[in-house]
Amino acid sequence: MKLFILEHCPHCKRARKWMEELYKENPLYKQIPIEIIDERKEEALASTYDYYYVPCFFDGDTKLHEGVASKEIIKKLFDNYLKGR
Repeated sequence: MKLFILEHCPHCKRARKWMEELYKENPLYKQIPIEIIDERKEEALASTYDYYYVPCFFDGDTKLHEGVASKEIIKKLFDNYLKGR
């Protein structure tokens, strides 16, 4: 899974905080490989993906969620990822 962020984006910071909370609540979520990509630091890679807003989650080339996320949305992404593996 890839997570595109901007370092100073408040929505990205919140999403990462919720991810940490979810890891504590369910250790299985830690098994999900997540590559966090700052789109400013890795512009070439970010430009190969079709999205406009961050945070943005992808599984392979499939966009899972784009824009402001809630803890519930992230939990659902994690649960769906684990079901599919």
